[in-house]
Amino acid sequence: QVQLVESGGGSVHPGGSMRLSCAASGTIPSITAMGWYRQSPGKQRELVAAITTGGATTVEDYVKGRFTVSRDNTKNTVYLQMNTLKPEDTDVYYCNLDSGYLDYWGQGTQVTVSS
Repeated sequence: QVQLVESGGGSVHPGGSMRLSCAASGTIPSITAMGWYRQSPGKQRELVAAITTGGATTVEDYVKGRFTVSRDNTKNTVYLQMNTLKPEDTDVYYCNLDSGYLDYWGQGTQVTVSS
C-alpha cells in the first residue's frame, strides 16, 4: 500500500508564505513524479506544480515565480514552497504520486489566504 501524508497547510495573510510537505510511505515500487494539485468543491482537480524523480519541474503559470516545487528522493518527499500568497491561492491542495501508470493521492490540506 501507498500512503501520502501532507503537512504545512493552514491560514495565512496575503503576502505571507507557507511550505507544504508530502511524504510517501508504504510499498512504493516506482515513482516517476510527485507534485501538487488543487481542487475546490465541484471543480476539477488541477495541477499546481510537479517534479520528476530526475528533477524536471512543471509549474503552472499562475504560480510561476511565487511557488517552487522540490523533492528529497531519499525520503520520498515532495515540497511546495509558496511565497507571496494571494487570496486566489486559497484551496485544498492535494499531494500526488505518479507511479508511471497509476496515481496516488493524499487526503488534501487546506490553504487559506485571507485578511
